[in-house]
Amino acid sequence: IAHRAGVHWSTVSRVLNPQTRTMVSSEVAERILKIAESVGYQRNRLAVGLKTRRSFTVGMIVPDLTNPVFPAIVRAVEHVLGAEGYVTVLADSDRSRETETAIIGSMRARQVDGLILATAHLQDNIVAQCRKDRTPFVLVNRTTLETDVSSVASNDDRGIHRVIEHLVGLNHRRIAFVGGPLDTSTGFSRRNAFVAALQEHRLKVDHKAIVDSQAFTIESGLAAGREVLRAHRRITAIVAANDMLALGCYDALNEAGLQCPQNISVTGYNDMPFADRFNPPLTTVRIPLEDIGQQAAQLLLRQMRNPETPATAVLLEP
Repeated sequence: IAHRAGVHWSTVSRVLNPQTRTMVSSEVAERILKIAESVGYQRNRLAVGLKTRRSFTVGMIVPDLTNPVFPAIVRAVEHVLGAEGYVTVLADSDRSRETETAIIGSMRARQVDGLILATAHLQDNIVAQCRKDRTPFVLVNRTTLETDVSSVASNDDRGIHRVIEHLVGLNHRRIAFVGGPLDTSTGFSRRNAFVAALQEHRLKVDHKAIVDSQAFTIESGLAAGREVLRAHRRITAIVAANDMLALGCYDALNEAGLQCPQNISVTGYNDMPFADRFNPPLTTVRIPLEDIGQQAAQLLLRQMRNPETPATAVLLEP
């Protein structure tokens, strides 16, 4: 390529590396790229990795691939990292800490350059270990109690407050809550926001009408919905901490011979794909899933390029 372009091989090297391409004039770079394409050139990732001590792979772990929230985040991550020459290796922990630990061990053995974790718990030994090992990582959708950690999530407090404002505006006063696991930031913060929002509107907080699920799944939503209905048949609305839980509440209402929204209204959270196709279409809170993935990938790129980059916590508005 250098011979055909009439330049030194180091110039070709700079052009073929997206991170150093701007060091060469656009005219020369364009000529080199055209020649490289014509000869079918592909970068030897193994050789580059041996020289730079990088694998150009990033590991991403999600807790449940069947949750429709994650594909949009994963796709955005892949798009941003792919443009910089990285391949994303995706794994599903199946909500198991043991599985997650094993996956991270396997990814480290393959020398991934960084991690994007959607599996964090409020108190998380894996996050603490990544910090100790100085492994570049970013949390998505969830955060931890540790403050010096890069993360991208939605403002759950604002989202739940908007739900309550909406329901109160429709004259609902007896509102139940079906939440998620309290050892996750999404379960903990959305539950706290629900209680705070009721208090702000001077509504009674009945803790028997608040049920915390073990997982953000339809099955958990069904079980929690049954529990709410057994304790409180006079409620007029159920706020679910995510859309999967809301679908489970739909099933609980159908079992009890009740209709939504004629008897009891239900709201969700996340605006997962096809929420508008449910019966009835689900009232939900939209969080910017693609923005979460894009910003998480950008934060990780900064960390991988400069390990001294300060931690950044990003909260996006729902």
